[in-house]
Amino acid sequence: MRSPTPPTPKAAKIPRQDLPAKVFHWVSLVSLFLMIASGLQIYNANPVFGGREGIHIPPILGLGGWLAGGRHWHFATMWIFALNLLWYGIYVVLTRRWRHRYISSKDVKALVFSQNNKRKNYAWHRLVYTLMIPILLLSIFTGLGMFKPAQFYWIVDSFGGWEALRITHFMAVPIAIFLAVLHSQLGRNVGGDRLLDSMFWSEQSALSDKD
Repeated sequence: MRSPTPPTPKAAKIPRQDLPAKVFHWVSLVSLFLMIASGLQIYNANPVFGGREGIHIPPILGLGGWLAGGRHWHFATMWIFALNLLWYGIYVVLTRRWRHRYISSKDVKALVFSQNNKRKNYAWHRLVYTLMIPILLLSIFTGLGMFKPAQFYWIVDSFGGWEALRITHFMAVPIAIFLAVLHSQLGRNVGGDRLLDSMFWSEQSALSDKD
C-alpha cells in the first residue's frame, strides 16, 4: 500500500506592482543619482559652508566637469525628476492609491497605542512615505529659485535671501536621501526583500523559486 503524498507547502504570496510604479521608481532612482552628482559639482564651485575655501567634495563624485556643466546636468535632470513626480501624483490620485499609500488617523493611533509590530511597521512606512512628499517638493521649489533667481525672485525673498535659499536646498538633499533609505528599509520590514524587488524587477525574475 502506497504511503500518502505529503502535502505541498503553500506558496508565498507574490507581491505585484503595476508598471507605472516600477517606471516611477526607476526614473526617480536614476534622476536622483544624477542630480546628486551634478549638485556636488555645483557645490564644489562655491561650497555652501565656508565659501570658496570651505569643505570640498572629491571631484570624482561630481558630474559635469565644471560649474556650467554641472548646472546643465542638474537642471535638465531636475525637470525629468519633477515631471516624473507630477505624473505619478496624478496617477495616484486617479487610481485612488492615496487611500492606502499615505498616513491616516488609524496609522497615528497604531503608532501610539498598538502592540502589533507588523501594524506599527505599516504605519511607520506610510509616515515616511508621506514625509517624502513635502521634502521633495521643497527641493524642487528651492531649486527653481536657484535656477532662475531673477524670474522667481519671490522664492528667494521667501527664504530671506540667496544664502538661506542655498542652505535650505542643500539640507533638503540629505534629508530626502535619508527618508528614501528609511522608506526602503521599512518596506523590507513590511514585505521582505520580495516586496522591495518587485518595485524594480519583474515578478518572474525577482521572485523565482530558485532564490
